[in-house]
Amino acid sequence: MNEIVDAILMLMQMAVFALSLGLTLISFQSYTQTKSKRLESAFIGFAFLSMGVGLTTINSQLSSAPTAFYIAETVPFIVGFGMLYLSLYR
Repeated sequence: MNEIVDAILMLMQMAVFALSLGLTLISFQSYTQTKSKRLESAFIGFAFLSMGVGLTTINSQLSSAPTAFYIAETVPFIVGFGMLYLSLYR
C-alpha cells in the first residue's frame, strides 16, 4: 500500500514539474516575440520556480536531507516569486 502512495506522489510531483516547465517555455516564447522587460522578468521568475520545483522533487526522494538542501530548494522560490512580483509591478 505504501508503495502505491509513493508512486502516486512521485507522479504528482512530476506533473507539477512538467507544468512548471511548460509555463517557463510559454513565457520564454512570449518574451522572444516581444522583448519586453515585463515578460523577461516573468520568464526568469518561472525559470527559477521550475528550478525550485525540481529541487523539491529531488529533495523529497532523499531519506534524510541535510538542512543545506532545504535552504538550496527555498532560494529559487524566493528569486522566482520576486521576479514574478517585479514583472507584475512594472
